Amino acid sequence: MKTVEEIYREMAAAFAEATGTEVAGSGDLAARLYAVAAQIYAMYVQAQWVERQCFPQTAEGEDLDRHAALRGLERREAAKAEGSIQFSVDTASATDRPIPAGTVCMTAGLVRFETVEEGTLPAGELTTLVRARAVEAGAAGNAAAGTILSLAVAPVGVSRCVNPEGFSGGTDRESDEALRERVLDSFKRMPNGANAAFYEQGALSFEGVAAAVAVPRPRGRGTVDVVVSAPSGTPSAELLAELTDYFEARREIAVDLVVRAPEIRTVDVAVRVAVAPGADPTAVLEAAEQALRSWFNGGRLGQPVLRARLGALLYGVDGVENYAVVTPAADVAAADDVLPVLGTLTVEEMA
Repeated sequence: MKTVEEIYREMAAAFAEATGTEVAGSGDLAARLYAVAAQIYAMYVQAQWVERQCFPQTAEGEDLDRHAALRGLERREAAKAEGSIQFSVDTASATDRPIPAGTVCMTAGLVRFETVEEGTLPAGELTTLVRARAVEAGAAGNAAAGTILSLAVAPVGVSRCVNPEGFSGGTDRESDEALRERVLDSFKRMPNGANAAFYEQGALSFEGVAAAVAVPRPRGRGTVDVVVSAPSGTPSAELLAELTDYFEARREIAVDLVVRAPEIRTVDVAVRVAVAPGADPTAVLEAAEQALRSWFNGGRLGQPVLRARLGALLYGVDGVENYAVVTPAADVAAADDVLPVLGTLTVEEMA
């Protein structure tokens, strides 16, 4: 694309050719021509932007959302991480101590979590476990074990809180590149009411479905399994029932259709990281654990767990100078209907 200077020089040359008079570099006419050149340049920029937004290969933001809508797709919104928080007291009470739903706990970085059910610390007990989730959606809620330690407002008689296990399932809003890949895939694999693309794209149109795979002939000819996963992993029974009703009204005649959750394959991960000089080891280890925990979500349905990918996640953490993947010892393959789920996660500083 031409620059403002190039446009100005062309205009000045055209003026000189037409009038036989050179444009003075500091004169009023030169200033006017330069202002016009700047406006023409702005029109070039606008035209180039419009051209990019016209095609899904280069569109961004809301314009990419519009391309997706034409293909029956929507951008996936962020999901909240889920887990459990343990509440404890120093001395057991003779009566039950209620823990209200919505009790807020925080990490040192002020990431907030709230209980999603009424809890009770029974009489005579020192601890109780209550289900909770992140207040804000996104991968930032995938807190490492033992990092949720502060109570915003402590329930009566409760002294402390901690998450014995990490929170997981938090995902960020779908990026432009991820949505673009799905839009372009809808052109490559056109749903025709009977192929895998029909079932998979139909399932992905539901909020709460992170990934979907159509398995042909699992019980012989005329059978189809639609396997779906949620951002946190296993989909709820309500979501499976909703998908079943949706496909029963649209499936091929005489097809035996089953919508089901994926098979689960637990993958234990142990890594060691070398912390860069000057970096806070505790913060780096927590960030590395969060990166690994965030990667294991429902979107991994049917995908292998590659050691190289785990290493790339660790290298992407600020403060990690080197790493070693101890477990798994080899890449973990996965069938189409298998979801790799994070088991035990150990992140240690390299000696």
